[in-house]
Amino acid sequence: MNNKQRWMGGVVLLGGGVLLGALLLKGKEEIHHNQNQAPEMAQVQQQGQGSKMSSLTVDVETEKRLLEEQRRTREKSVAEQEARAAEFLAMQQQAEADAARKAAEEYAALNAHRSAQQSSDNIPPELIEDEKAKQKRIAEEKLAAQKKSETQSAQQKSDQARLAAEKQKAEEKRQAEAKKEAERKANAEAEKKAAEKKAAAEKQKAEEKRKAEEKEKAEEKRKAEAKKKAEAEKARDLLENGDKQWMVQVALAANEANADAVAAKLRAKGYKVTKSPTSKGIRIMVGPSKNRDAADATRKKINNDASLNMKSAWVIDWVPLDKR
Repeated sequence: MNNKQRWMGGVVLLGGGVLLGALLLKGKEEIHHNQNQAPEMAQVQQQGQGSKMSSLTVDVETEKRLLEEQRRTREKSVAEQEARAAEFLAMQQQAEADAARKAAEEYAALNAHRSAQQSSDNIPPELIEDEKAKQKRIAEEKLAAQKKSETQSAQQKSDQARLAAEKQKAEEKRQAEAKKEAERKANAEAEKKAAEKKAAAEKQKAEEKRKAEEKEKAEEKRKAEAKKKAEAEKARDLLENGDKQWMVQVALAANEANADAVAAKLRAKGYKVTKSPTSKGIRIMVGPSKNRDAADATRKKINNDASLNMKSAWVIDWVPLDKR
């Protein structure tokens, strides 16, 4: 029964070691396959891009998605390998614990049996030798199992360290790609803002130029309208009045002396006096005025001035002798 237990423990240890080695080898092959597949996919993408570079632009979002899928695949593969390695490590440790427990039980039973035999004087020498060989073999098996366990543990730690390094490298690459993408987006945003700012400045400049042109056109239009209005007013005045001048005739003097006396009184009041000889006497007039209304206002002022005593003044349209 003890030999059978030892044999089963050895089989469990051997089977666990073989299974763990096979899984680790399979994990290496899968990781190697994923690493080889990523450059092949990248090469295929580069070839496709090279053939379409003349007519198409690079689809950055597609590249990002492919890289993200590759990263997730690698991470998933690494996680699965780590989980399987941890599972088989636990199985190995459990098998080693069971084997150690069984060896301890056998060793205790052997000691008990040896004590019983030592109490008797009839212990055959060949049995003593068999027990020594048995203990030596058990110790050697235990030592071999311990060394194997240590070797497997070291290999497991090495694989875990390698997987962790690969995972860290993949993470660093992902972070570098994310940083590069963030910088590209920041540059694109800065260029967009600069373009918008430039467009706004150009639009404002164009608006200011348009307003200045509109203001200049409005000023020119106003001047043209004012000029046109002045010309129309001048034409209307010329049409209505011609060369006529509106005068206020104050008196008709019989001689030059009387005419000078009346003119002196008017000039003393600030009026502009004009004398014109006629067949009936010398005409004394104030003016000329620019229109009949202004001449009529002057007439009323003269008629109402008691100091002048010229209540018979009236308005006439008079044309100078040189323009008759």
